[in-house]
Amino acid sequence: MTAEEPIRFGIVGSGWRSEFFLRIAQALPERFEITGLVTRNLETARAVTERWGVPTHADVADLVSARHPEFVVVSVPREVAPETIERLVELRMPVLCETPPALDLDGMTTLYERVAHRGIVQIAEQYHLSPLLNAQLAIARSGRIGTVSQALVAQCHDYHGVSVMRRALGIGAEDATITASVFRYPMLNGPGRGGDPEVEEFVTATQTTGRFDFGDRLGVYDFAPEQYFSWIRGNRLLVRGDRGEIDDLEVRYAKDLAPVFARIRRSMAGEGGNLEGLFLRGLLLGEEWVFTNPFRPGRLADDEIAIALLLAGMRTRIAGGAEVYSLAEASQDHYLALLMQQAEQSGEPVRSARQVWADDV
Repeated sequence: MTAEEPIRFGIVGSGWRSEFFLRIAQALPERFEITGLVTRNLETARAVTERWGVPTHADVADLVSARHPEFVVVSVPREVAPETIERLVELRMPVLCETPPALDLDGMTTLYERVAHRGIVQIAEQYHLSPLLNAQLAIARSGRIGTVSQALVAQCHDYHGVSVMRRALGIGAEDATITASVFRYPMLNGPGRGGDPEVEEFVTATQTTGRFDFGDRLGVYDFAPEQYFSWIRGNRLLVRGDRGEIDDLEVRYAKDLAPVFARIRRSMAGEGGNLEGLFLRGLLLGEEWVFTNPFRPGRLADDEIAIALLLAGMRTRIAGGAEVYSLAEASQDHYLALLMQQAEQSGEPVRSARQVWADDV
């Protein structure tokens, strides 16, 4: 297998998230090829083949033996994901599983003990790889703002938000004291998976605010699921270090006893009179590229760029390179998110404890 050949992968599952992988392969056929998809519903199987031109199978083993993918994407409900992962590991097939990999702490512990050191199991956590967050986290790691001590994340729900927060703080499996509360308020409804709203209506937004005190670092999670797709609620990220801070697109820091103010800017093709096509070139901080899109001129949304990075990273991981996003990391993020839910429900602080995957985070 050479780097120039398309990355060949299979999919288990035919839901909404599976379509992201199908769209990416359709947009970048020179980079990605879907060898087959597993679904037991005959009507769905016919629809997938007709719309996407992808052959289908009723069984994971059939997909692996007939199509020989480099790895398989598991995109099924969390209740059944562990058994699918285990089956693929038994077949010696690398796995990229959608989040989360299991339902609860017991499920994650059992799964980790059964597969973590028997095969390649990576998790499709893409948010930290999306262009803006990718750039912001790179700036935080660069040393510009010094040693990071605080991060406020209002980006995405549960383990996704925890993942971004943990990476912004540079946290591994350190223990935390967690408190959380909920605030409910009316909010104008926005579009959804089915498209734009047809009538004006208000929904009740459920905003969870969680504080993760790691001792020398503090993470704050602040999110309402109704933010997704919303026209009137934006994502926010604040990362503070001892020499500066990242406040969404603004970066402020001190250099040589002088203040520096910079702004993250997107460089897009296809705007105005530009005739290169419609794609993201990258993101700049002043004259420095802090993110460059490796899939240009592919016409991908930011979330699809992040997922494509996961797919490309799987080939690297299989060849012995860096992990994409490990089962240990995903388990730790889901564990912390579950503790936040526990703190929210009980109204009492909760203390995390070391889990079986801690050494691998």
